[in-house]
Parts: sequence; C-alpha cells; structure tokens
Amino acid sequence: MASVLGTASSILASRSLVSPSPKPAFPSISINPGQGYGRKLYGGFGIQGRKGRPRFHFAVTNVATEVNQVEQAQKVAAKESQRPVYPFAAIVGQDEMKLCLLLNVIDPKIGGVMIMGDRGTGKSTTVRSLVDLLPEIKVVFGDPYNSDPEDPEAMGVEVREKVTKGEELVITMTKINMVDLPLGATEDRVCGTIDIEKALTEGVKAFEPGLLAKANRGILYVDEVNLLDDHLVDVLLDSAASGWNTVEREGISISHPARFILIGSGNPEEGELRPQLLDRFGMHAQVGTVRDAELRVKIVEERARFDKNPKEFRDSYKAEQEKLQQQIASARSNLSSVQIDQDLKVKISKVCAELNVDGLRGDIVSNRAAKALAALKGRDKVTAEDIATVIPNCLRHRLRKDPLESIDSGLLVIEKFYEVFG
Repeated sequence: MASVLGTASSILASRSLVSPSPKPAFPSISINPGQGYGRKLYGGFGIQGRKGRPRFHFAVTNVATEVNQVEQAQKVAAKESQRPVYPFAAIVGQDEMKLCLLLNVIDPKIGGVMIMGDRGTGKSTTVRSLVDLLPEIKVVFGDPYNSDPEDPEAMGVEVREKVTKGEELVITMTKINMVDLPLGATEDRVCGTIDIEKALTEGVKAFEPGLLAKANRGILYVDEVNLLDDHLVDVLLDSAASGWNTVEREGISISHPARFILIGSGNPEEGELRPQLLDRFGMHAQVGTVRDAELRVKIVEERARFDKNPKEFRDSYKAEQEKLQQQIASARSNLSSVQIDQDLKVKISKVCAELNVDGLRGDIVSNRAAKALAALKGRDKVTAEDIATVIPNCLRHRLRKDPLESIDSGLLVIEKFYEVFG
C-alpha cells in the first residue's frame, strides 16, 4: 500500500486503530433512607416524596473487582479466537476515506466522519480494519466509562468524587475502543438501563451502562446510518452536542461522559441523512466504485488471499501496519505543537463565508483537520497544500443544497479554495 504521505498527495492531485479493556463491574446504587435532603452537585439524586421532599438519597458507586490471572488468560484466548480483521494497510484505493479516518484518530475533536458511497465499496471493511491501528490511552481502572485520569471533563461522577476527596486513582493503559451500534438496538441498550426494583429493594446494580458508556473516549460506528431510527438519532444528537449521556427513568437521573468519534457509513440511494445529524460529522468522505480493471482484479485477489488464510495474509502486512501505528502515535504526540499562520486561518474563514456555510463548525473542523494532516506528515506547520487536501471533506456536507446544481459540492469547495488562496 502506498504510504500515508502518498495518500494525502494523491487526494490533492486528483482534486487540483481493538482489544477490549477489562470489563468493569456495573455501578451500584446504595439507598440511605432519611438521609441527604439536599442534592449533591455530582454524586447523587433523590426520589421525591408526596410533599416534594426526598424520601431516599442515592449515591452512585462502582464495584471494581481485581482481574486475576485466570481471567486474563481467558481474555487472551478469547482475543485469539475472534474473527480476524482485514488489515488497514491492505485496503486498495479509497485514499480519501482512509485519510479522513486517520485524521480523526489523530485528533478525535475533529468530530468523526460520514462515509457515503456505492454498496460493496469496502466502507465497513475499512472502518473495522481501523481497530488494529488504534493507540492506547490512559484510563481509570475499573471505571465503565473509560474516564480520563488527567481531564476532569472526561471523568465519570464517581471518579470525579474520588479526585475531590484526594483519593489515589488506579491508572491503566488500554486501546481505544470501537463500538458497533446496530440499527435494531433499543434505546435502553444504547443509553443504559436503571433497574428500579433492584434500586428500591436491594440497592445494588441499579444502573447498567449502555453502548454510549462503552464508546466514551473511543469510536462509535453506525453502519447504514441513514436507516437509523429517529429516536436513536435524537440520542446521538444529544450526546454529540453535550458530550454527556443522561438517563431519565422513573424520577431517577444518571449522567455519564459520552464523548466519542462518530463514524457512519451508508448508501445515498437508500435515503438521506437528517441534516441535524449530518452537521455533527466533522468530515464527509465520498466513496466510488473502482473502475480500473487491473485494480479491481488486485482487490479480488487480495480478498481471496485473506479468505483462504487470514493469519498468513495479516502477517504479510505486519510491517506496514506497525509503521502506520508509529506514524499515528507520533502524530498524536506532536499535534499540540503544530501551528497554523493567521493568514491561512483568515483565508479558511473567507472560503466558508463565501460558500454561505452555516455556523462556524466548518471553520473549526478545517483548522483541526489541517493541523492533524501536518502532524501526520511529521511537520509542525500547516501549509496551503494541507488545507487544500482536507477542506472539501470538511465543507462539502455543510453547503446548502441547490436542486438545480449539477456540480459536485466538493468541486465547488475546491474552486472557491483556489479563488481565495490564489
């Protein structure tokens, strides 16, 4: 596969990253009758009595159990028995999609990527192949929300309480998680459930975290996102906007951090995506069917090799995969030192203004994506070429649609870019 630097160059020319962390125990809720008529800032919530006074005070706590050697051996065995993933480095073509995915791994604050294209073009295969390249992050051991021990905004309620009390946190390293959100998932499975009966009778295991909790500080992937039910779209919109998921059931309210890289894929022929959700995706990649006959033959042969002997096929791409992992890790560590000139910032905003892009999200994402690309190339300064590479993906889905316009929105962005940047 061509190097990642070649990937970025090829896009410009054409237009002129999971092993699960130890499964923590679910949070438990302890009931203290007649205690705590006030309401804690982060730690608790009350059930109202008839006269409006809280009858019970609930404190959310986690029960973390030690992972013994037998359990670790079982996890290793389970990992080895999992279905092998197609290597990211073995994906032929689709440079635009691959670059957007890599930039989001380098800077999760870009906001994810929406991948739209023909059926059978390797969209879901490419996204799932990203698992092997995902770097490790620091998390609080035993916390079901993958809380960041260094960022209070990315901490769960209980972890934040421990920090406030001055307790020492047990920190461990785990790979970034990728969670699949099925189209048929229920809202309780996505948000988490509160067992009212257990909460009132036993006071234990009252809240079971859902997929949003598992995806915190990781990747949430929705295949065929344009077919997702409206009530789940509303949940994603709420979490994507605030970075927190709030579960309200029977007078009980529980909140936990839910900041994730949202990746969606779909076929535009099967329906349009709601504009509110489309705007939440930082970047938009278009995928087309490969037309070159020799390239199509190569793709078929590579897939046949993988199906025949997945382990041998993955081993043949091991060196390239490790090189990509090192590039991503280096880019993530150097991202904070990348600078962009004031003149380039002004020109980016001018392009957005002249294209009548609503809001400022397009400006922000374009700046972030250009910095991530510069970091991926090993530089500490953004160039106009970096901006030209990423700006179509950052703005094409934010343009107002004209039913009489036959030109692709990405080409409109490129034309305006050269007009402003000269």
